[in-house]
Amino acid sequence: MFAAEISIMEYFTEQNIELLLERFRSLGPLPGILLTFLKSFVPPLPTIVIVGANAAIYGLWLGFLYSWIGLVTGSLLTFWLIRKASDTSFIRRWAAKPKVQKAMVWAQRNGFSFVFLLSMLPIGPFVVINMAAGLTRMPTVSFATAVALGKGVMVFCVSYIGTHLSDFIDQPVKFFGVALFIVASIWLNRRLQAYFASAAAVAPEPADNME
Repeated sequence: MFAAEISIMEYFTEQNIELLLERFRSLGPLPGILLTFLKSFVPPLPTIVIVGANAAIYGLWLGFLYSWIGLVTGSLLTFWLIRKASDTSFIRRWAAKPKVQKAMVWAQRNGFSFVFLLSMLPIGPFVVINMAAGLTRMPTVSFATAVALGKGVMVFCVSYIGTHLSDFIDQPVKFFGVALFIVASIWLNRRLQAYFASAAAVAPEPADNME
């Protein structure tokens, strides 16, 4: 499993993704949308690289739009599928994992904030977020709004970097800003997860919403 994730990460470099998008550009926006859509089902796919490549190939606004549509659609489909399959034994076993239980506690108590804050980050446990929200029966409108807004902020920032990458490389100060953005995203993601986990540890167990 771990070796497979490394293999995927090695293939999905920015250069390979841009070549792939160029090769199938005759299909219009579909390749750009599909790659970001798959992120919700293939966690190892690098969000920053794919969104940046979309912006580099399609331009800032179209790249932003295609990435946003793919990410939001994938998140909504994951959310919907989990809600429909919540009574199956496989989903029940998955939901019993400690990490998922903690996510479910926070999704129940602070659903909109939980989804919105973590959706704004380009790095994070996106699949767990979507599935936890689905398991806790978070209102569809609230989930869709939180994902749409959070992903919108994240995708625009990454798309802007993707369309101005050469400028950032040529100007060390700007490049430092990009590196700082990535490092800050990783740090904030870990801080938020730690905060959610510590709060979940002292909160009452989530009620069984899968009956």
